[in-house]
Amino acid sequence: MKTDLNTKQWLSCVIAAIALSSPVYAADVEWRVPTSVPGGSPFYENFLQRFADNAEMLTAGRVDIRPFGAGVIVPALQVYDAVKEGTVEAGHSTPSYLVNQNPINAIFAGFPGGMGSQSYINWIYEGGGQAALQEIRASEGLHSLIVGIGSTEIFAHSNVPINGPDDLDGLKYRTSGPWAEVVREYYNAVPTVVPPGDIYTLLQRKGVDAIEWATPSSNYPEGFHEASRYIIVPGVHQPTFLWEVVVRQDTWDQVPDDLKQLIESAAKLTTYEGLSNFYHNDLIAMEDYRAGRNEVISLDDAFVEELSENGRAWIAARAAAESEAGNPAMEEILEDYQAYQARWNTQKDYLITD
Repeated sequence: MKTDLNTKQWLSCVIAAIALSSPVYAADVEWRVPTSVPGGSPFYENFLQRFADNAEMLTAGRVDIRPFGAGVIVPALQVYDAVKEGTVEAGHSTPSYLVNQNPINAIFAGFPGGMGSQSYINWIYEGGGQAALQEIRASEGLHSLIVGIGSTEIFAHSNVPINGPDDLDGLKYRTSGPWAEVVREYYNAVPTVVPPGDIYTLLQRKGVDAIEWATPSSNYPEGFHEASRYIIVPGVHQPTFLWEVVVRQDTWDQVPDDLKQLIESAAKLTTYEGLSNFYHNDLIAMEDYRAGRNEVISLDDAFVEELSENGRAWIAARAAAESEAGNPAMEEILEDYQAYQARWNTQKDYLITD
């Protein structure tokens, strides 16, 4: 017994010595990535954390992406600036927050009358959309990695019923991006933008009449349905949306070529997995909403078409104004986007979507 004990002690010492003498390899790529949403929220988990996990898996640990919730490193609405300024290596946010700075972002943010997720994801990856976005970001000194395309959003969680255009007149409405401009210009609403983490309190305290944030399943854990009576669908204001991780171009240039391909693959995998996750969980969320205390209002087809027409008119006017100012890129990309949308709509009768 004594010999066995000595042997075990010796083996333990050898194993410990090997462990201590073995080199600890750092990842080849280490990025701190703040996001515009709170840590642990659906967009954080479904897009950013999923991307971090996929990148680690596909690169066998050579890429270490460290997500940070909104406000931990930089404020929620300043992620793009933080990357440009070199405060962090990369950041996670949405073009929706850049529309007021440059309206070309509206094409990628999602807008009334735009494509839904099924056609949009194909335009992005097969029809040239991703290349167009990467060219825009390159002009800003950034590299874009698309890590999220979403299902259709909820039009509003509201303290007042919304059935038609008259109900939008004077409505105090938390929103952002192209829809904020459309609802102000065409319907005399009063849009306001607050970071995602502040939306619930704003709604609960009736600082606004209504809010829109995201998909049914993304909204559910935020508790918006508990702070308001009405749920308005469909989300014609934002048929789909896009989130990206942006990296400083000089940071991206330092990444080994083999890892660049794997990181791009991790981003694309994340986008498809994330969209599938939304579809499934949105179904569950809508079932729960309809079984609960809320009144779900479905907008009629005529109003949905009116909103779509006004959204298309708004973005066409912005693109034309950009061209007149000597910036033709928005109009060129929008023409390509709408041509793909028209092709899709012309041929979609072969699809079964239920």
